[in-house]
Amino acid sequence: MSHSDTFIEEVTEEVRRDKFYGFLKKYGWIGIVAVLALVGGAAFNEYSKAQARAEAEATGDALTVALGQETDAARAEALGQVTAEGDARVIAAMLRAGELHAAGDAKAALSVLAPLMADDMLAPVYRDLAVLKSAMIGAGEIAPEDRVTQLAAIASPGAPYRLLAEEQIAAAQVEMGEVQAAIEGYRAISQDVEASNALRRRAAQMIVALGADPVAE
Repeated sequence: MSHSDTFIEEVTEEVRRDKFYGFLKKYGWIGIVAVLALVGGAAFNEYSKAQARAEAEATGDALTVALGQETDAARAEALGQVTAEGDARVIAAMLRAGELHAAGDAKAALSVLAPLMADDMLAPVYRDLAVLKSAMIGAGEIAPEDRVTQLAAIASPGAPYRLLAEEQIAAAQVEMGEVQAAIEGYRAISQDVEASNALRRRAAQMIVALGADPVAE
């Protein structure tokens, strides 16, 4: 290689280097910002996860303490003081309603469940459970006709508590004097392949108690 060729290559390399440094000076800040954004995003994500985990643990501890109270009324009172968000809020409300009912205050229990029943943004598994629980707790407070109307909305095919809702509908029909309709309802439950063994047994027992044959057509 001649000296002239070597000189040309060195000059060319210097020009490239100058262009590269010039590019870095002009646009290098974009790369720095991108790196900082990636590092900051990862750090924030880890912080968010840690904070969510800490909040979940604090809520769990609060629920445990509340459920450790000695009486139904005390547990209901303590559950009402638990600060929770999301699913934990719904669970705390369900637990509180159960404790209020156990303490003999069905009206207060129903008032706790009412907002959950009316919340269209709530997942069906929770909203339907609130409706079912309300119908069961409100047996002495809500007219059977009204309970049937409430339960019919969660007894459609594919609904998470369809069979339990049908069982409560049959119970309400007995209260209304619609015994034959109740028997047919219980019989359908006893023959439903999706029903648990316990639910089938309860349905069959109710059919017998109502004076009918569980297996009759």
